Amino acid sequence: MTTLLETRRVVLKNIVVALDASEIADRVIETLQDLVLAKDSKVILCHVFPPPESEMELPADRPHPDSPALSSLQVEKQLQIYQTQLPVESEIELVSGDPAEEIIRLANIHKADLIVIGSRGLTGMNRIVQGSVSSQVVEEGPCSVLVVKVK
Repeated sequence: MTTLLETRRVVLKNIVVALDASEIADRVIETLQDLVLAKDSKVILCHVFPPPESEMELPADRPHPDSPALSSLQVEKQLQIYQTQLPVESEIELVSGDPAEEIIRLANIHKADLIVIGSRGLTGMNRIVQGSVSSQVVEEGPCSVLVVKVK
């Protein structure tokens, strides 16, 4: 007797992978590599840069990024390295805007079957003040979302 789990297969054709410059990015790629993907699957590696004016608009009591922003060339080079580690076709999307909104927009554009995103593991007041991109993507995304947590 076969079970529903044994007979139902989910085919992931288009996967949007949201990566930032944090240490969780490597973990996200490792998790993606653990998935069994069809030969015709396509992975869209994306990075969202905050708009230049956003730093000026941050309230004084909101935490500011500790590290200087990476250049688009540095980010693109890192995403190209990740591309070489993938067994399927992939492309890179570098965009600017609100991270959750842009990830959701890209998922809609590419008709994604899955979004893979890291979670910074913020809790309590940090989560309230800084917000959670992964939570917003889970809530508003057009498809399933795999949230990769820090080990």
